[in-house]
Amino acid sequence: MQYTLIIENENNSFGAYVPDLLGCVAVAETELEVIELIKEAIELHIENIIEDSIQIPYPKTKSLVLEVN
Repeated sequence: MQYTLIIENENNSFGAYVPDLLGCVAVAETELEVIELIKEAIELHIENIIEDSIQIPYPKTKSLVLEVN
């Protein structure tokens, strides 16, 4: 499955979250590091969902970068 990842840059740090996986978040000093951490967080999040016998949320969120003048 492919999940949409949101990355935010605030005050010299990066935060990331997955809108379709509530509570799946990561924070790091660099963008590369936050991407690595959120990937691990997604994998652990899904493992926990499976262990709890809950249906894995199907990805619904889409992302589009739109340039405006």
